Order: sequence, then C-alpha cells, then structure tokens
Amino acid sequence: MTPASPSPPLMLGMMRLHERPDLQAPARLADWLEARLNQGLEWFDHADIYGGNGHNERLFGEALRRRPNLAARVRVVTKAGILMAPGETKHYDSSPAWLAGAIDRALGRLGVDRLDLFLIHRPDPLMKAEATARVLDDAVRAGKVAALGVSNFLPEQWRRLQAALSHPLTHHQLQLSLTRSAPLFDGDFDALRRDGLSPLAWSPLDGGSLFQGAAGQALGRLAERHGVSPAGVALAWLRRLPGSPVPVIGTLDPTRITTLCDEARLSLSRLEWYALLEAARGQEVA
Repeated sequence: MTPASPSPPLMLGMMRLHERPDLQAPARLADWLEARLNQGLEWFDHADIYGGNGHNERLFGEALRRRPNLAARVRVVTKAGILMAPGETKHYDSSPAWLAGAIDRALGRLGVDRLDLFLIHRPDPLMKAEATARVLDDAVRAGKVAALGVSNFLPEQWRRLQAALSHPLTHHQLQLSLTRSAPLFDGDFDALRRDGLSPLAWSPLDGGSLFQGAAGQALGRLAERHGVSPAGVALAWLRRLPGSPVPVIGTLDPTRITTLCDEARLSLSRLEWYALLEAARGQEVA
C-alpha cells in the first residue's frame, strides 16, 4: 500500500474496544472486523495507551491471528509518545529508544507486518528533532511503517520535525468538530493544508456536546430536512471542508457505524454549512 490518504468517509477508532465485552473474544472481534471490511471500512485507529499498556492493540492482534486473511485487508493507524505508568507523572516521550520500541511493540501486538500510518501522539517539548527523525526514517526504510504523521501538533512543531525527516509527514490528527472549530480560524487548518498533511479529525462529535444548545437545534433542523441523523449532519459538515477531513468515530456499534458511514456522504450547501457554524459559534461571521 502506498501512503495515500484514507479514502473512506470514516475511520474507526479503537479507543473504547476494551469497554465492549461482546468483542473481547478473538473470534467475535474477527467477525466484527470482517463485517467492517466488507463495508469498505478498512482504517482502524489505535494508540498504545488505549485500554492501558497496549491492551486494545493486543485484542485487535488476537483477532487477526484467529483469522489471518484479514491482516492483509486492514489498514492500521497507531500512535505513541504518551506515557501513563502507574505511580509516575504522565509525560511525553519522543526519544529514539522509546519510539523505536513503541513501533516494534505495536507490530507485535497488532499482528501486522507493517503499520500503515504511525503518528507521534502529542508534541514533546523535549523532542530532539534530528534524533527523532532518524528513528522514524529508519522505520520507514525497514518497511515497518508505510507513512508518518503527527497528532495534536502546532504548525511550527510539525515543521521542526519535518525539516529533519527524509520522508514526508502525510497526516495530522487533530481535534476538530462543529463545536471545536478553532483550527479553521487560527491558521492551523490552513497550515496543514499548505504543508500537504491530510487531516484526521478526532472527537468529530465533540463527545456529544454539539447536540446541545443552538448547535444541536440547528443540526436537528437540517437532519429533519435531509432525512438523516444530527450526527450524520455534523460529520457531513466536517467532510465539506477542503481536504475532506476523515472523522475518527468512537462507536463500535455496527448499526450506528453503517448509518454514520452513509450519512457522512451528505452534501451540505454553503449556506447550510455557514448556518451551522453561526449556530455553534453564537455569532455571525465577520
């Protein structure tokens, strides 16, 4: 696979996999994965902290080992760099030793030969860009990682890393939603577009808070007009942006996934898009 941008309207987040008892058995999770793949949903978003100490990656890998033919079909994203060991201060680590180990551990847990996309989870003020870049470049050259990216970085932070890399950063995962639209106005979204980074939007429904207040009412009106759910309208609002940001959704419910996958393809008019923005911000555009 070439390091192209994910094309489906959704990416499936694995953050809450450990909260689903019905998917803990490898055979059950393998059935769930195969059903999603058959829907054309190939991209699965992980991080080594999800479930604690790589637990959710391990569950995913056990399912792939149960049904090996699925491993060639899944497209795996994972992130590393946040450390949350019991009894220790939560901190970030972008050191070569930690990231090299994190990549190898993720490959082992996930049961895949290569990570389709590896992201540094948070910007580390102690990062030595040249050293970090060397270990990331080495992982790409060794075939362990197909593409590189960052998560929650500011433009100058990813540019400092990119300047030291031989391979391009291809993706940026950022918090972006109708009610978290600051990157559209502070220059961050324009910067990632200018620098050729494909946007991945985490928390695209803002934890459900965008269904409240004026934003929720506006979503409800448009949802009724188009015969879809308010969540579908919110995802379509994101997809209307240049670069068609890929929402990383947290639900693992098959019915809801199917609904959101279909509804995220809704095409909103420019007036509808701005009406939602106005409702969420509580003010007209200048």
